[in-house]
Amino acid sequence: MFDSQIFSMQVYGGVSRYFYELIRHLSKLEDLRIDINIRYSNNSYIPENGLFRHRNFFPNRHFPGKHALIEQLNIWSEIPVIRKQNFSVFHPTYYNPYFLDHIGKKPFVLTVYDMIHERFEEVRKADRKTSERKRLLAERASKIIAISGNTRDDLVKYFGINPGKIAVIHIGTSALPDLTERSNTFLPTEYILFVGARTNYKNFQRFLRAVAPILHEDKYLEIICAGGGKFTVDENRLFKQLSIVGRILQYSAPDLMLWSLYKNARVFVFPSLYEGFGIPAIEAFACGCPIAVSNTSSLPEIAGDAACYFDPLDESSIRSAVVQVLRDEDLRARLVQKGLERIRDFSWTQIAQETKKTYESVV
Repeated sequence: MFDSQIFSMQVYGGVSRYFYELIRHLSKLEDLRIDINIRYSNNSYIPENGLFRHRNFFPNRHFPGKHALIEQLNIWSEIPVIRKQNFSVFHPTYYNPYFLDHIGKKPFVLTVYDMIHERFEEVRKADRKTSERKRLLAERASKIIAISGNTRDDLVKYFGINPGKIAVIHIGTSALPDLTERSNTFLPTEYILFVGARTNYKNFQRFLRAVAPILHEDKYLEIICAGGGKFTVDENRLFKQLSIVGRILQYSAPDLMLWSLYKNARVFVFPSLYEGFGIPAIEAFACGCPIAVSNTSSLPEIAGDAACYFDPLDESSIRSAVVQVLRDEDLRARLVQKGLERIRDFSWTQIAQETKKTYESVV
């Protein structure tokens, strides 16, 4: 049985996409019954089908505490179902421990995506509750699924979890490369792609300082940021300082547009200081986009030999890797081919099978 937590919290995002795909593929396996009851959700991944019962869209208005209210309404409807204990294994979709008082002796499996709150003080200061809840559930879980070996190692390091309690199961991609033909004629002809949030550990400002000279040398080259919200006052100030105003664009980029952005980019650059997995890397692989990524955390584990690596703390290293991918056509072709080969290692069918074995191990 899954709960509704993440589908209450996110309209779209990596964690809700992970659970949507996992549930969808688990439902195709034999000898496994999937149960999830979502009363209210605005999550964009949930289809109207039998897997997600009683789903209603919450009024699409923005007001303080909206997602917290949706989450609480769903929790109230789930508690009676959990108390009946008509399931073998419980799998919470995030770190709210509300179910502990109602689950009895039933086992539960916890997925841990990253240890960002534990590694970065600014993230922890902004949200201590998530780290506290994560530790509690990690200690109480019957089994933990870590989405990378790097996340497993961090669980051992920061929480002291027995590594024998942790199963490493990678995640897959929902990218649809067959639907990514250039249809957005307003996009630049030549661009560097940056995807996702631009918070401190994502290393966006250092990335900009590294690639600004490349834009000065090539008047046709631009930067596109997909997701992450509109540019802030501080970011616009930095664009002016770097003389790249008008050379950098931002789009919210729903899925099909995102796949198109990957497919038509000259290079996808992933300068993050830390990733629990790094979904954009395998999205780029699926769409045939060459990538340049940080040589830190989980990224070498996930990207393997299909990326050009750099030191994310060294602007000259970032710039050198990006220039290399932009200008070396043979390297670009090799990276694209290696990426298409690498993506085969991230099959949702295989992930669902491994997850099922994890459930069976605790029953």
